[in-house]
Amino acid sequence: PAVITPEHLQGRIAAALGAERVVVEDLSDGCGSKFSALVIAEKFEGMPLIERQRAVHEALKAEMTKIHALTLKCKTPAQAAAAGL
Repeated sequence: PAVITPEHLQGRIAAALGAERVVVEDLSDGCGSKFSALVIAEKFEGMPLIERQRAVHEALKAEMTKIHALTLKCKTPAQAAAAGL
């Protein structure tokens, strides 16, 4: 897409990781260059944080050339429940 939307990113992440919940927020006032994302996926169980982040970046490989900043919170369902997310 010409402008990357939170919905587009949510769909890509959810499909690639089988995520139970993905919440993406555009922090760039609509220009599609800066985002924050909460990704909750069973796949993250047993993975170190850096590997979780790499998995999300890999899912967004094509989009990452246009995104200037992506802040990630990558949790397992148990971690999300414990954190009240």
